[in-house]
Amino acid sequence: MNCPPEQRDALNQAAEDLNQRLQDLKERTRVTNTEQLVFIAALNISYELTQEKAKTRDYASSMEQRIRMLQQTIEQALLEQGRISERPGSKFE
Repeated sequence: MNCPPEQRDALNQAAEDLNQRLQDLKERTRVTNTEQLVFIAALNISYELTQEKAKTRDYASSMEQRIRMLQQTIEQALLEQGRISERPGSKFE
């Protein structure tokens, strides 16, 4: 296959993974038709990709929520510090 040199190792690894999946499926399912094996493998890979995308979305959402909470905490602390430093006799260095 034609691919950029920097992606060749990843492509070879993907091909090895696919071959291993096909071999495992052939042994587990006793399906011998290559087209059926490839179709089942494609469905499995698609399912795994969908699951990983969902995990990534959930993680991103969780991180966004944590960032918002951190921003609110920082803003609140800055407001409190501003109130304290405005009091007579309060000095922060």
